[in-house]
Amino acid sequence: MITKESFINYFRSGIKETNDCGIGIEHEKFVFLKNKRADYQSILKLFEKLYEFGWEPVKEGKNIIALKKGNKNITLEPGNQIELSGEKLKSIHQTCGESQEYIFELNQSLKKLNLNLISSGFDPISKIEEVPSNPKNRYELMTKIMPLFGKLSLDMMYRTCGTQINIDYTSEKDFCKKFFVVNRLVPITIALFANSGIIEKNKSGYLSYRSYAWQNTYRGGLPKIFLENMDFEKYADFSLNYPMLFLKRNDKYIDAKNKTFQNFIDGDIEKVSPYEKDVADHLSTIFTENRLKKYIEIRSMDACGWDCLCAGPAFFIGLLYGNLDEVFDVVKRWNVDEIISAYRDSPQKGLKTILGKKSILDWSKDLFEISKKGLENRNELNSKKQNEVKFLDHIKNIIETSSTNAEAIMAQYQKDKNFFNINEK
Repeated sequence: MITKESFINYFRSGIKETNDCGIGIEHEKFVFLKNKRADYQSILKLFEKLYEFGWEPVKEGKNIIALKKGNKNITLEPGNQIELSGEKLKSIHQTCGESQEYIFELNQSLKKLNLNLISSGFDPISKIEEVPSNPKNRYELMTKIMPLFGKLSLDMMYRTCGTQINIDYTSEKDFCKKFFVVNRLVPITIALFANSGIIEKNKSGYLSYRSYAWQNTYRGGLPKIFLENMDFEKYADFSLNYPMLFLKRNDKYIDAKNKTFQNFIDGDIEKVSPYEKDVADHLSTIFTENRLKKYIEIRSMDACGWDCLCAGPAFFIGLLYGNLDEVFDVVKRWNVDEIISAYRDSPQKGLKTILGKKSILDWSKDLFEISKKGLENRNELNSKKQNEVKFLDHIKNIIETSSTNAEAIMAQYQKDKNFFNINEK
């Protein structure tokens, strides 16, 4: 029988020893055939090319919906965005190497099919009605439900791409501290990694239109309770009282009619009882900026190109694994209402957003130094005896120039009007 204690035990089961704490990276990309988003048939051809690198198909019924290789997966998002879900690894050297290998395999396969990648938080070219779908079962139901409760929910599903960092916790106390920090940093994350200033070939008026879309998405956002002291029991209460998106029985997805998981336990949905798989499904459809499963997911970064792809995880690992106490001491002083205000402003104002009495640019300078010190504390070395600090160079450049990826790409786009020529691959 599923109870609140089941949720709490689920979270407890994620506790790791310090030496076992890993780093998991997930990142999405848009695939294009000329100036149009790749349809499902084009994705299947791409998958066939990837078989040559040892990837194997994953099916839902008769349809291929993902690839796997070892503990890595390539999954298919609603508008045929492709996402690498990487292995849990020990260092940024390893996660960056994993991404490098994946992108090499991807580019080799794309060339054979005249397909292109775009690494952006929001599709800069396509209108929503131009984006193709695929036969993954849950997306049909989500496409019907999501726009009923959030005006940009379909844009989120079909026209956004993000980068996600997954981190472990060593105790409930460690979870509380890390979750407190990552949620208070959301406005910083949005501004520092903004990479979606163009939509439908024009300036969007935002630096991170992806973040704006997610703020107007059903089940998204930054709950105020996340900015307070959260523990396993409080997150269990939050999850139990959060509306369900669907439940799955006999390979079919059933609309939960916006009822909560507690309603499900009480027998108010389809008159069936929940089991642990329902807990996992429910937790994975809470689309907040950060969330808890058996690890913490950091979800506020736009998708971006190569340098940024390594820099984002390095920044957070320096803070959360290398120097948690110092960053906690900084963010605990921030006022909750001011954080929420900055969260609303940061997609549009970027580094100029004010949080308290300082700009996000100035806060980023402070946090950069804390992260750098954290990576030095970790002292994870590669074969050349270099530590992970080298991966912060991209962020250092953003801070020194006061210019994000979004601003650099918009400036270049004004010159040549060809997004494929200027976007980081």
